[in-house]
Amino acid sequence: MTILDDLLPSRLAELATLAEPLARSFADAGFSLYAVGGSVRDALLGAPKEEFDIDFTTDARPDDIARLMQPHCGTLWEQGRAFGTLGGVLRASRIQVEITTFRSEAYLDDSRKPEVEWGNSLLEDLSRRDFTINAMALDVVGVLHKSAEQSVFDFLHDPFGGMADLNSRRLRAPIDPLVLFNDDPLRMLRAARFSARFYLGIDPELESAAVLLAEKINIVSAERIRAELDLLLVTEMPSVGLDFIVRTGLAAHFFPELPTLQLEQDPVHQHKDVLKHTWAVVDKTRPALRIRLAALMHDIGKPATREITPEGVTFRFHEVVGARMTRKRMSELKYSNQMIDDVSELVELHLRFHTYKLGWSDSAVRRYVRDAGELLDDLNELTRCDCTTRNARKAAELAKRMDDLVIRIAELREQEDVDNQRPALDGEEVMAILGLRPGPQVGAAYRFLLDIRHHEGEISKSEATFRLKEWWADQSGAT
Repeated sequence: MTILDDLLPSRLAELATLAEPLARSFADAGFSLYAVGGSVRDALLGAPKEEFDIDFTTDARPDDIARLMQPHCGTLWEQGRAFGTLGGVLRASRIQVEITTFRSEAYLDDSRKPEVEWGNSLLEDLSRRDFTINAMALDVVGVLHKSAEQSVFDFLHDPFGGMADLNSRRLRAPIDPLVLFNDDPLRMLRAARFSARFYLGIDPELESAAVLLAEKINIVSAERIRAELDLLLVTEMPSVGLDFIVRTGLAAHFFPELPTLQLEQDPVHQHKDVLKHTWAVVDKTRPALRIRLAALMHDIGKPATREITPEGVTFRFHEVVGARMTRKRMSELKYSNQMIDDVSELVELHLRFHTYKLGWSDSAVRRYVRDAGELLDDLNELTRCDCTTRNARKAAELAKRMDDLVIRIAELREQEDVDNQRPALDGEEVMAILGLRPGPQVGAAYRFLLDIRHHEGEISKSEATFRLKEWWADQSGAT
C-alpha cells in the first residue's frame, strides 16, 4: 500500500470539506482545528470518504469543544471528556468525529491508566503521537480560508516525515521510542498492529526500544491489551505483528504460550517449528476474530504434550490440553464467556476431522455436526487452514476429504434436520408415556431416544413411542 500521488489533493480536500461546518464554528470562536492521525493517513493512502472517521485536535478546552460541537452533532459522547475528548456524528455528512484538546499523556510509576495533561501547541501534540504516519495534521481552518494560489498541501503539517515513511513502508516513532513507549507501553502492541495492517517494516530503533521496555506492558490493563490484540488479529496478515510481539519479548508477559511454540515438530527431519506453522494457519483463515483466535490457540497444547518416541515426535491429546490452556489464557485477557467457550471448543475439536480418513458412518457425521453446532463452518475452515504442508499430494488429499465431508453433511441435511438433532419425543411426552415424574429415569429415557437420533437419524413419534416402551420394559425387568 503506497501513497496515491494523483489522488492526494482531492482526498485531502475531501477531508477538509467534510470538516468545513465544524471548521467555521471553531474559527469564528477563535480556535484552531486540525484533522489528525488516522483520517489524514488514510486520505493520503486513497481511502474513500465513506470510510472516514475523523479525529480532530484543537487548542479549545473540553467545555468549548462541547459548546461548538453541539449545533453540528446533537447528542455528544462524553465518555472521554476527562481525557479531553468529545465525540459525535455530524448531521450534515453522517461522519463520526472526535475532537480532543491538544494534549500529552504518560503513565506514572506503575499506574494502569495514563495521566493526561493539556498541551498548548500542535507540534507538542503531534510529538506525543505513536508513529510518524499518525503524526500528521491537516489545518481545516486554514483550508477554509486558502487562496486560489494555495494548495491543500500548504496546510498539511508533517513535522516528522510521516508521508515519506508511508511511501517507504517504514514504521518509525516521531521522537525517541524509549520515551514514547515509556509514556504508554501499549504503543508497543500498536506497533505490531500497524506493521501488519500497512505492511510496514519496523524501524530497528523502535524494535530495540520494545525489547528493552517489554516488561512495561505489565502496567497496561488486560482489557486494553486484549483490544489491541483483537485489532491485530483481524488485519490481513497478522503474522507480521504477532512475530514482532514474540521476538521482542512482549508476548512473554501477556501470552507466554506463544514463545514456547518455537520448537521443532520433528527434530530428526527438522520440520517447521510450531510457531511458524501457527503464523501460517492464522494468515490463511479469514479475518474474523473468533476463527483467528482459534487459529492462534489451536496448537498451544503441543509443548506440554510433546514426546519423542521410536516412531517420532507425538503430541497426544494436545487438543484437549490446548483447550484448557486456551480457556485460562482468554480468561486472563478478559474475553467474554461466549468467546472463550467458542474458541476453546474449536481448539478441542480441530483434530476431529482427521479420523474421517478411516471412513465415517452417518452417525459419525451427525455427531461431528452436533458437537460443532453453530461453529461448524469455522471448524471446517480451521481444519482446512491447519494443512500447511508443502507436499501437494498430501494437501490435495486433505482438501478432497474435507470436500467429501461437506457433501455428506449437505446430503444428510436434505434428508433430515441434522443441525437440530432432537429426539422424536420431548421430556414431557416421555413422562406422559411412561407415567413418570421428573427425575433421573426421565433423563435416562431421553438419552436413550437421543442415542437413536444420533445413530439412526429421524424416526417418527409412533416408532419412538414403541421403542421407548420396549426399552422401559427391559429396564423394569432388569430391576
